[in-house]
Amino acid sequence: MAEPAAPAPANLPRPTLLTLDEALQRLLAVAQDRVITQTEKLATFDALGRVLARPVVSALDVPPADNTSMDGYVMRAADVPAAGTVLPVSQRIPAGHVGQPLQPGTAARIFTGGQIPAGGDAVVMQEQCEAIADDTGAKGSELGSVRVGVVPAAGQWVRRRGEDVLLGAEVLHAGQRLTPQALGLAASVGASNLHVRRRPRVALFSTGDELVMPGEPLKPGAIYNSNRFTLRGLLQAAGCEVDDLGIVPDNLAATREALRRAAQGNDLILTSGGVSVGEEDHIKPAVKAEGWLEAWQVAMKPGKPLVFGGVRRSDDAGSEALFMGLPGNPVSSFVTCLLAVAPVLRALQGCPAALPPAVQVRADFDWPRPDKRREFLRARLNPQGGVELFANQSSGVLTSAVWADGLVDLPANQVVQRGDTVRLLLLATLIGA
Repeated sequence: MAEPAAPAPANLPRPTLLTLDEALQRLLAVAQDRVITQTEKLATFDALGRVLARPVVSALDVPPADNTSMDGYVMRAADVPAAGTVLPVSQRIPAGHVGQPLQPGTAARIFTGGQIPAGGDAVVMQEQCEAIADDTGAKGSELGSVRVGVVPAAGQWVRRRGEDVLLGAEVLHAGQRLTPQALGLAASVGASNLHVRRRPRVALFSTGDELVMPGEPLKPGAIYNSNRFTLRGLLQAAGCEVDDLGIVPDNLAATREALRRAAQGNDLILTSGGVSVGEEDHIKPAVKAEGWLEAWQVAMKPGKPLVFGGVRRSDDAGSEALFMGLPGNPVSSFVTCLLAVAPVLRALQGCPAALPPAVQVRADFDWPRPDKRREFLRARLNPQGGVELFANQSSGVLTSAVWADGLVDLPANQVVQRGDTVRLLLLATLIGA
């Protein structure tokens, strides 16, 4: 039997802690060299959440012609020198119809979106006008007149041709994630199809003999595998295709086999658990055996341990899948995925990879005992316009992540007193950026 390993000398220096910014710089330096180049053409209807591979350039002016932003009457401003001027109504112009040139001294009934006829230069809203019946008593007919209650200014309530988008303008740029409003803008310039990058493919698995799935008996010493659900959901929300390999048996051979399988056809392999310093695990030796690995200690709380590397693919000489190993505590895994994995996924898609900007908010809490590391505190905006903290900030309390709508980004050693201004990273921007 092998002799037990000798304890590490007590005087060995501790590993240097990287700042989160330093860790991100190293991660993104690798990921930005591996931007996904494969693209596909999708109907604009089906492109929500995808990342543009080619810019969208407008083939027309938007709007394509001057039109009205109000229901009312279009006229020449010069024909109404005083409030109460009466003009005959010469035509009716609904949206989608082109009227005849407006004769001097007349008005046209017009409806929102209707094209301004040649000769017209002002619209008076219907609430400021009075329709006058003609000889037949038909109020507001084309043969009637209108009493204009105000003196109009040339150009009022007129949306000018091209005031939104000009012909030839780039309205959406490559590397932009397509939001609902971006799809609407693409449609407004006539883009029925969009060229987008292939979705990132991420293999996900967990290690640990203590993990069981919900619905299975919870034997003594076991816990339900919540990280699998949280991380899978975050990856899906980030637009990834997830190759879920489940729970891998806690031995070196099984872990190496899982890594080899995960590397085939995937851009990134993501695991949780077994990355803490001094922990007996198989992730780190397995990754080293199948590729390369860097194990970091990051000066952040929660989420100090972080493993990064690459796993060789057997079917393509010289290629590899990136690897990231997250801590096993559920909040640590959640926060580290938001702050470290999400930027890597954005970089792989050619998107801006930096963390989204924080908002400045009032602290409705005291934080008298700060940590030496940069802290990310689960927090929620309140109706009074401030931000409050979840009572228990332990890295094992997943209820805090459900309760929160943001993370207070607190510098190392930063004391907070009620009323101070703090930086809040909103979860919605971290997940969907």
